[in-house]
Amino acid sequence: MNDALQQNRPTPLRVALFTGNYNYIKDGVSLSLNRLVGYLLRQGVEVLVVAPGGKEPAFEATGDLHTISSIPFPFRNEYRISYGLPPSAVRRVKDFKPDIMHIAIPDAAGFHALRLAKRWNIPAVATYHTRFDMYFQYYGMKFMESTVRGYLRYFYARCEHVYPPSQSMVDILLTQGMISDFRIWTRGVDRTRFSPVKRNMGWRRYHGIADDEAIICFASRLVKEKNVIPLMRVFAELRKRGNRFRSMVFGDGPAADLMKSLSIDTIFTGTLHGDELATAYASSDIFMFPSDSETFGNVTLEAMASGLACICADASGSRSLVAHDKSGYLLSSTDEQSFVSHAEKLMNDPVLRKTMGAEALRSSSAYDWDVINHGLLQNYHAALAEVKQRGTTRTRVPWRSKTR
Repeated sequence: MNDALQQNRPTPLRVALFTGNYNYIKDGVSLSLNRLVGYLLRQGVEVLVVAPGGKEPAFEATGDLHTISSIPFPFRNEYRISYGLPPSAVRRVKDFKPDIMHIAIPDAAGFHALRLAKRWNIPAVATYHTRFDMYFQYYGMKFMESTVRGYLRYFYARCEHVYPPSQSMVDILLTQGMISDFRIWTRGVDRTRFSPVKRNMGWRRYHGIADDEAIICFASRLVKEKNVIPLMRVFAELRKRGNRFRSMVFGDGPAADLMKSLSIDTIFTGTLHGDELATAYASSDIFMFPSDSETFGNVTLEAMASGLACICADASGSRSLVAHDKSGYLLSSTDEQSFVSHAEKLMNDPVLRKTMGAEALRSSSAYDWDVINHGLLQNYHAALAEVKQRGTTRTRVPWRSKTR
C-alpha cells in the first residue's frame, strides 16, 4: 500500500465499553456483550473493555479487557460493583482515545465514564440490561425504589442514546419518566445451536423421564428476583392436582437450596452450557418463566428457538417475545393459579403444544445476531454525527423528572 492510500485510509472507530460483568460470571449480559465485541472486532472497530474481574473467570474474554477493583454487590455477592475508575483505568482509556463511550451499567465506574465523555466532548451511549430498581423489593428494601429510579432518570438523560432490549422495556422507562433518545438493541439467538432437532429421547430417559411425560422447564440464574419461589409453588400445585409431568430447572445460584427445599420431585441439572443446554431445552415440552424483572429474556428466546410453547409473566422482556395464545401465554406474575391452569391446558393437549411450539420457532427466526449488532454499530455512527453537528454532547436535565 503506497503512502497516499495509507494517509487516506479511514481511522478505525474506537469504542470504550464499561460494564459490571464481562466474563467472571456467564450470564445473559456478559454473553451478549462478548458477542457484540466479537462482531465489532470483525468489522474493524477497535474496542477497549473496562470491567471488574474475578478470581476465576467463567470464560475467556473477547477482545482487550482492562480489569478494575470492585466489591461484592449487596444481596448478590457473586456479582461485583466498582468503586469508580482508578487513575490507571482513566489513563488507559485516555491513551486509547475512544470515539464513543458505551456504558452497560450505571454504577460508579459508569458514572465516571459518563463524566469523562462530557469532559472530552465525545458521545456516551448506554445499553439497558438490568432492572435494578426492582431488585430491592425481593430483599426487604422496597423503599429504595424511588431513589434508584431518580438516579437512573438522571443518568440516562445525560446519554446520547439509550438502548433498551425491547419495546416493552421502552414503554416502562417512559412511564417512569425517563427522558432520552431510546433506540432498541434487542438480542439474538444462535439458531444453529438452539433448535428442535436437538431433541433427544435418550437424554430424557437418562433423567428417568417417561416418553409420554411432559417436561416443564425453567432456565435462569436461581435468584429470588426471577420469581423462583412462586414457580416452585406452581410445580407443587400441578403435582397436587395429579398431573403427569416432570419439572426441570436448568441453572444455579443463591436461591437453589431454598428452591430444592420446596420440591422433592423437581430435577435440578445445575448450570448447563452450549449444546448441553440446547439438548435440555429441545428435549422439554413447555417453558415456564414467571420472572417480571427481565429487560429482554434471553432464555425465553432460546426456548422459542428450541420449539417450546412458553408460559411467561406478562412483563417487560417476555411481552415483546411471546404472542399470547399463539406462541404461548402471557400471564400476571402474581396469578399462580393461572400458571397452573395454562400449564394443564398445554400438558393435556399435545396438538396445541406442538402448534404453539411451531409458532414460537417461527417467531425466533427474526432475531439474527449479526443483523442486530449491525444496527447498534449504525447507532454508534449516528451518535457521533449528532454530537458533531451540535458541537457538544447532550445537555444535562434536572435531577427530578416528572413521571409521565
